[in-house]
Amino acid sequence: MSTYALANLSDSALLRDLATLVARDRTTTAQLLAHLAEVDARGLYRPAAYPSMFAYCVGELRMSEDAAGKRIHAARAARRFPAIFAAVAEGRLHLTAVGLLAPHLTEHNAAELLAGATHKTKAEIEGMLAERFPRSEMLAWVTAIPAAHPAQNGIVATSQHALEHVGVTVAGSGEVEAQHAHEHVGAQAPAPAGERATVTPLSPQSFGVQFTLSRSGHEKLRYAQRLLGHQIQAGDIAAVVERALDALIPQLEKTKFAATDRPRRPGPRTNPDSRHIPTEVKRAVWARDRGQCTFVSEAGHRCEARTDLQFDHVDAYARGGGATVSGIRLRCRAHNQLDAERTFGAEFMRHKRIAAAEARASRSREAPTEPPHVLEVVPWLRALGFRADEAKHAAALCEAMPDASLEARVRRALSSFKPRGTRVLRPADGAGKEPTNALSASG
Repeated sequence: MSTYALANLSDSALLRDLATLVARDRTTTAQLLAHLAEVDARGLYRPAAYPSMFAYCVGELRMSEDAAGKRIHAARAARRFPAIFAAVAEGRLHLTAVGLLAPHLTEHNAAELLAGATHKTKAEIEGMLAERFPRSEMLAWVTAIPAAHPAQNGIVATSQHALEHVGVTVAGSGEVEAQHAHEHVGAQAPAPAGERATVTPLSPQSFGVQFTLSRSGHEKLRYAQRLLGHQIQAGDIAAVVERALDALIPQLEKTKFAATDRPRRPGPRTNPDSRHIPTEVKRAVWARDRGQCTFVSEAGHRCEARTDLQFDHVDAYARGGGATVSGIRLRCRAHNQLDAERTFGAEFMRHKRIAAAEARASRSREAPTEPPHVLEVVPWLRALGFRADEAKHAAALCEAMPDASLEARVRRALSSFKPRGTRVLRPADGAGKEPTNALSASG
């Protein structure tokens, strides 16, 4: 008889077994969190050739991304406040509750908050936190639902609302769609575009990509479509994006590892005491290591990290390691640190990191800080696509408005940017060319 065939159980036995399994699951979950917290604290994912605890949980433990993220977050909170382990094991707190409470827990309020959240639902805990930790005023954020009319050049016509974003969906097979977000009033500030982006495989040869585009980016996209109108099918956003990536990737490769089609002859050797790594060495190392961390675990698993890579000396620079092709390798940040700990000792490196953190904190304290009512405006400008320096400069205009509403401050900051429009190119800029959009400071 199958273990999962339960039709023969009586109602009372079924309910009794279910309660037993739930209690067992809670105990197991608490033990799982304790193990995750300890593995994370010891950094044991690094010798297994994973760049992070999250990558280890997904790649080695075969957790889903959502399950891994939620459990790691809860495990780190429970390591700081061990009472969470018992609360989870006894069913007084669920993992969602731990995730909601974690950002607010301190040594002074942990006992009170954990007790207040006992046996509470998610909505009840959110209400408790909103009362205990009221957030700043929310800006009304309204975007219009597009009318039912054909798209022009692959982009649905947009209104001129100052706080508008455009949602763009690109299908790798060439299908194109663009739409505004559904109308929502009193919503929180939108997350940065990168956090909203989704990539969905549609077939072996195509992918659906959806992301939020700032108005500045939208204008650039439409202008690129017009410039490419004679080369690609009208409105084909996917083709425009591919062309843009074709142009961007060589620039990034040149910056990252000095890629070039016409390398120069190696110049004079640099000072042997310098940390400088010659460009020809970077190119050769990147090609040899295929743009991937080279750390391999004892079980033969190679770290799969391809981001946050660093050129690392095989023999530590402090011990005479040279900047040659054989003496340099690619390492992700986590495994670069692991190699340093193995070379110089974990305690030595811990003190070095503490000293570096204290130095950064000291510089931060010395740097002038903006008042809260000014800093509050910056995330909204960043969400609209403005660069960090632009957002800070514009937000500074609100310094004399401490009592104004958030919306008034955001609009004051936005007024510092020149309105978008068109300008006619001078003959020297290229006679006969189509007038370009005058990009705002967010471009």
